[in-house]
Amino acid sequence: MTVQGSENSSRRGRRSPTMGGMPLNDMPWWRWRSNVRSALHMLSDPGFQQSVWLAGAEGYGDVTDAVYRLVEDTWLDSWSAEKYVGTIFRDSQEAALVDTAVLRVLRIMHQVGPDAPVSVYMENPGWPDAVRAARDAHVRLAVADGDDPDAPPRTLQLLQIMTRSA
Repeated sequence: MTVQGSENSSRRGRRSPTMGGMPLNDMPWWRWRSNVRSALHMLSDPGFQQSVWLAGAEGYGDVTDAVYRLVEDTWLDSWSAEKYVGTIFRDSQEAALVDTAVLRVLRIMHQVGPDAPVSVYMENPGWPDAVRAARDAHVRLAVADGDDPDAPPRTLQLLQIMTRSA
């Protein structure tokens, strides 16, 4: 028996329609992918962290919000992203990059505490490695979704609108 793939399958190099640049329904659990991508984006951008998180700007949450968005639905704090290849992540390389970022960020969160101010996270000696790992994962996912990895992070309100309206 031969199983035919969807005409919009990402494996065939075609993308479904987009909203705000992000393919819709391209991955079965694209809402979870959107949350993971949002968190990785914020965790990977030192300029954003300085100008938004350290400055206390509204609309983006804080570092703890980003960490929870990264792991809350996916349970990536309990098991590997490899479990989600084909549903949230396109391939094992995406999953491996996400796992590395999650482990580095969670290690710091466990050291400083979940309610620590962003400055405490940023002063941690492991923070540059965590940011670099988040950047590697963010770039891979953004490019795979046809987005510019260097565009500024979206607000949480826009993320909510995007994930609710499709």
